[in-house]
Amino acid sequence: MELIGGVEKRGIKVVPANPDWPQRFAVERAKIVAALQAKALRVDHVGSTSIPGLAAKPIIDIQLSVKDVDDEADYLPALVPAGYHLRVREPGHRMVRTADRGVHVHCCNTGSDWERRHLLFRDWLRCDQADRAAYGELKIELAKRDCRT
Repeated sequence: MELIGGVEKRGIKVVPANPDWPQRFAVERAKIVAALQAKALRVDHVGSTSIPGLAAKPIIDIQLSVKDVDDEADYLPALVPAGYHLRVREPGHRMVRTADRGVHVHCCNTGSDWERRHLLFRDWLRCDQADRAAYGELKIELAKRDCRT
């Protein structure tokens, strides 16, 4: 994995669920679709902010599915003027984010294991109250530790 810009030291803060997160996703989704048009094969809200009632880091995670994530020239140049900058490069995955670090866009191949795993995990937590509660408690506990990257 390549971290563009190197390692960053950031504290981890988990906050109560915010009812505004879906609207923030909708705004970012519109920017991505406007920038990429038909190249944006799927744009999904993933991560903890996509699960109603779940405490989360206040970062909107978006999964962008494209034809070939390793063909950066096909989609990354259009994301830069929309406000997204490359942060992570690894086989089968790229992550771009906004300058304020409040939005992370995880780019993957459509139909890939990466895409399916994230959507299945999100959907499971949306429907299973016990696992959602356990996951939320674990997130809060882990955020209290001094692990910063």
